[in-house]
Amino acid sequence: MKYDKVIRAQFIDPPNRFIAHALLDGRTVTCHVKNTGRCRELLVPGAEVWLSDERNNPCRKTLFDLIAVKKGERLINMDSQAPNKAAAELLSRLYPDAVITAERTVGDSRIDFCVESTAEYGNSEKRYVEVKGVTLEKDGVAMFPDAPTERGVKHLDTLADCVKTGLSASVLFIIQMEGVLKFMPNRETHPAFADKLREVSERGVDIWAYDCTVTPDTMTARAPVPTELC
Repeated sequence: MKYDKVIRAQFIDPPNRFIAHALLDGRTVTCHVKNTGRCRELLVPGAEVWLSDERNNPCRKTLFDLIAVKKGERLINMDSQAPNKAAAELLSRLYPDAVITAERTVGDSRIDFCVESTAEYGNSEKRYVEVKGVTLEKDGVAMFPDAPTERGVKHLDTLADCVKTGLSASVLFIIQMEGVLKFMPNRETHPAFADKLREVSERGVDIWAYDCTVTPDTMTARAPVPTELC
């Protein structure tokens, strides 16, 4: 996935969870923070950030989106819409002959992708895939979530129900950075999610985690990373 126009700036402060002030070319600009998490360890005063330039969009209240931040030597994409775009590209590579559709209703949940493929000897397979973007990293370990997510727990139950009916199901963690050592659920922040992830894994839901190659204006799912269910 690629952004049209990206500009480097310096983070100043967050008036609220979804708005940020940044220093751009010597002036303060207001940006929309495209992330629903807390991002406390990322958005610190003076951090180098990248903004998507939306000044050509007359419908916008803010003229920039904050999409990436530098943490140490690592560039982290923090656009909450980017993981699904990267996941769609990844699934197309993993299942080149499959029909992939987005936003399928399963029970009372909306699951991000349905992958329908025809296997050898004409047998068909249907796999539901729920995508979770990961921006939290500590000592080389990527973790999800960075804030409690009851909706995330509900999605895991839905995937387990899919497996119970004979379908395939996966939760795909798109780690929005490169070079992490492993992925783990963030038990400290949301114990129920960590417990549920282990439970649905034992019930047959596949747990996938991929890191990404990130540049200021692109993010591409790169390679699987080890997962550790605590």
